[in-house]
Amino acid sequence: MITTRQLIEQARAREAAMSKVDELMAAASGTAHDVDGQVEATVDARGKLLRLWLAPSAINLGEQLGPRVVEVAQAAMREATQDAYNKVALLLGEDMTYMIEQMTGMPAPARAADDDPGMTVEEFQRLRAERLGAEPAAAPSVPSTEDEDAYWESFDPASLRSDR
Repeated sequence: MITTRQLIEQARAREAAMSKVDELMAAASGTAHDVDGQVEATVDARGKLLRLWLAPSAINLGEQLGPRVVEVAQAAMREATQDAYNKVALLLGEDMTYMIEQMTGMPAPARAADDDPGMTVEEFQRLRAERLGAEPAAAPSVPSTEDEDAYWESFDPASLRSDR
């Protein structure tokens, strides 16, 4: 049974953690660049442009330069937002961070419906084999429960994807 004193201590601990959220948000940033490497932007989690770099050849973009800068700054903002949520999640935990996302109406970019889930291990191996000019390796089969120890010894944690 939780006592009143324990509830008060928990509330104070949450309040102290919440007071650190602002400084974590201020410290978060994201950097993005365009495919051609002509525009690079760094933005903080509040959307403040911290750095903008343009290659000398960016002048050749003409009227496309403005929209390109905005597109790169928006990508940097998504990176900064995710960086901020990652830091807040370490401090407050996943549940509280998700609640903050819901309250602000700004979900973590990694939770976005259009987020690229990455590639599967099989796809990576196939592309690697094509690049190296070799035959792709056969997909590993899941061993029986009798051989479970061997399965976990060969398990590659890089095959997992996390939202954070």
